[in-house]
Amino acid sequence: MSRICVLRLGHRASRDKRITTHVCLVARALGADECVISGDFDPKIIETVRGVVARWGGRFACHYEENWRRFIAEWKKRGGVVVHLTMYGINLPDIIERIRKDWRSGVDILIIVGAEKVPREVYDMADYNVAIGNQPHSEVAALAIFLDWLFQGAELSKEFENAKYRIIPQQRGKKVIRLLR
Repeated sequence: MSRICVLRLGHRASRDKRITTHVCLVARALGADECVISGDFDPKIIETVRGVVARWGGRFACHYEENWRRFIAEWKKRGGVVVHLTMYGINLPDIIERIRKDWRSGVDILIIVGAEKVPREVYDMADYNVAIGNQPHSEVAALAIFLDWLFQGAELSKEFENAKYRIIPQQRGKKVIRLLR
């Protein structure tokens, strides 16, 4: 199966800590393999995500990349596809089958979500500029919707290997069990 990576573009340490962390957590929980953060270097986010992976399982990676242009160019050079989530692109229902076909054929997918105003260059570098609605919205919500549509809901029942904890779904209350490993 192909790899899915989320590039958080333009992280601003002074104002984006929580949202960037949520981008990483949503990426992990909904089926991506890694999240790359570009913009301000903020090791606390990477530590937080690695801690979640250590407790809740999976093989999710998170790291920093200073040069996003080179990262995107190298991704494309290796044959990967670049999907930029925006409110200005082709509407998701009109393009998802093409992207899903790429993914199913083994092509690695890079999903770009911006923090600040995304440079025009990103729109030009992307293979797909995908609109998750045509109104201002959250990049966290856009990523969640995109991944859910890509995986057609299958990621919602994913089991994470090497988990130390598991939530037991129930109508009321919170039940978390510690797994013996």
